[in-house]
Amino acid sequence: MSWISNTFSSSIGRKIIMSVTGLFLCSFLVVHLVGNLQLFKDDNGVAFNAYSEFMGHNPIIRTIEWVLVLGFGFHIYQGLALAAKNRAARGSNYVSDHIEQNSKWYSRSMALLGSIVLFFLVVHLYNFLGSLRFMDVPRDANGNEDAYGLVVQAFRNPFYVVLYVVAQVALCYHLLHGFQSAFQTLGLNHRKYTPAIKALGFGFSIIVCALFAAMPVYFFFFKS
Repeated sequence: MSWISNTFSSSIGRKIIMSVTGLFLCSFLVVHLVGNLQLFKDDNGVAFNAYSEFMGHNPIIRTIEWVLVLGFGFHIYQGLALAAKNRAARGSNYVSDHIEQNSKWYSRSMALLGSIVLFFLVVHLYNFLGSLRFMDVPRDANGNEDAYGLVVQAFRNPFYVVLYVVAQVALCYHLLHGFQSAFQTLGLNHRKYTPAIKALGFGFSIIVCALFAAMPVYFFFFKS
């Protein structure tokens, strides 16, 4: 088993874990976004409350949540470990100077961008999952917990709206580098396919994050 621990504690091993967990988390973003788009329906939150009730009480979904938590945990831990290792390497003699000339600023700031997203995630989970699981939330006409009401209340807070939008900007830049880098790390890199992967990553990053950011802006200005 020592070769396994040695492999996954090496730089390439950590990058593989980052790539696999990162792509897994991208799939979660898509699922989460599709569900959250129910917020834009003009039905006083009926569809969103039904979605939230299903996600919160379905045993299969609740089991997948633990896989998601593990995915986040591995991704965060390995990301911080890689950032620390890279920071130490920059101080050594064999690393060339002026690294900024060969890479985008956001590719050098993945740990910072990820930390902003992590801070937002903690606040977000506290606001919504904490309220749904530990508070007596009113129910709508269909008997579902009124998660929509929690959303409306949260998005009346300008601080939370700004934090939400800033986090989506940070996530967008994080994805712009991470999406393509994940495919490259996994060896899915070819002169014929790389331009398509770059285009897909760019579109994915912009569209997903823009739609997430649109939610608090919409509620703050049009539903308050």
